[in-house]
Amino acid sequence: MNTARRVMQVEQTLEWQIATVAAIKRETPTVKSLTLALPARRRNRAGQHYDIRLTAEDGYQAQRSYSIASAPEQAESIELTVERLADGEVSTYLHDVLVVGDQLEVRGPIGGYFVWEAQMGGPLFLVGGGSGVVPLMAMLRHRAAVGAHIPARLLYSARSPQEVIYGAELEALQAARTGLDVVYTFTRTRPQDWTGYARRIDRQMLEEVLTPFGLAARSFICGPTLLVESVADSMVQLGVAADRIRTERFGPTGGAG
Repeated sequence: MNTARRVMQVEQTLEWQIATVAAIKRETPTVKSLTLALPARRRNRAGQHYDIRLTAEDGYQAQRSYSIASAPEQAESIELTVERLADGEVSTYLHDVLVVGDQLEVRGPIGGYFVWEAQMGGPLFLVGGGSGVVPLMAMLRHRAAVGAHIPARLLYSARSPQEVIYGAELEALQAARTGLDVVYTFTRTRPQDWTGYARRIDRQMLEEVLTPFGLAARSFICGPTLLVESVADSMVQLGVAADRIRTERFGPTGGAG
């Protein structure tokens, strides 16, 4: 791709457009997924995000970035998954006010560092905390959409089973027997008969979950800053090369406001 064409594409992704809310799905008590129909659907890469901008009648504007949850192969629309934060200017509007048929000002897709495409190969090792699973889900949906059997493993930390996002879909993807394993750790409450991990992600857990893949796995970590930094540091200590690790940090609660 020549330089002029690349610059033009970047400029297009930074242009605001009006998206229409086609569907709203509740994922957990505090998380919803929004399907947005776009007049100019630009193919994204798994791991990228869109900006949403709200403008009040007095001209005040608030803008936040939300990871794309849908696969790049999803035509004409994108899915953004949003966690409601009690003090979030944008997320509270998206949760409490927005209805199907409403319109939103958006721009994207944005980002080129925290992305994965099947052609990049694997094994694929994903670590998500809370709503940090959103861009990782885009990667798994992309993997499924193209029929890839690249070995993949998701280590997902949630406070409780009720706060697992995409739970049923993750179970279905794992049951398809395409080489995907999903490992949960619950940090606050867990099912009565739970025998899996029940603590924050630590070095020992990472070593146990990563071992089948070896140290050459392509690793993507997304979630609250403290979790991301701790996991990345532990993986380097375990011997994973830093250039095989990609990180995406959210705010203290694991989401954007």
